[in-house]
Amino acid sequence: MKNKQIIVVGLGRFGMALAETLVENGCEVMAIDTNEERLDEIAPRITHTVCADATDTEALDALGVRNFDVAVVTIGTDMKASTVATMLLKEKGVDRVIAKAHDELHARLLLKVGADKIVFPERDMGRRMAHNLISGNILEFIRLSPDYTLIEIQPPASWIGKSLLELNLRTRYKINVIAIRTNGKINPVPHAADVIREGDALFVLGPIAGIQELERKA
Repeated sequence: MKNKQIIVVGLGRFGMALAETLVENGCEVMAIDTNEERLDEIAPRITHTVCADATDTEALDALGVRNFDVAVVTIGTDMKASTVATMLLKEKGVDRVIAKAHDELHARLLLKVGADKIVFPERDMGRRMAHNLISGNILEFIRLSPDYTLIEIQPPASWIGKSLLELNLRTRYKINVIAIRTNGKINPVPHAADVIREGDALFVLGPIAGIQELERKA
């Protein structure tokens, strides 16, 4: 199975972090930016770096962007460049184009020119941090859809010493424990007989309403 090939357009802080993380996880990444200093900085850690204008249709043709699986447009404050790059990448045959938006109006424009998905990194990180601060039990919060979330949670004291069967979380809250971390080791397929121990972390998948109810009652 070949590694996923991904284009990252724009090397601001978000773009750099994204490109580096993708490579660390086995992806082949081509980073595109017009700033040579940023490219030189990240080049040792990225599969390919290219100094090019992603709004230049001939440059995109020369780079063979149609051969990539995904393109992520993370251009900073230049909304026009972000929108044009998104449109051209889609026109050139990139199957999936994800674009960073600055606000709702920009997001609507990106969708109209072909973006498959819109991300708001600063807003989403703010929401995740807010959830982490509000709840003493939630260690990490990832919203998968408007209704469902994946969280890493510290088990309440009342759960310690009890098995998943005894806790009956699926019936009580409509949530599923999909993994348990104990002393740094992950149990990726927990069984009903597995007992929750002090210091464990639970990876829980379920509806947001169920997570909220859990937080109120835990």
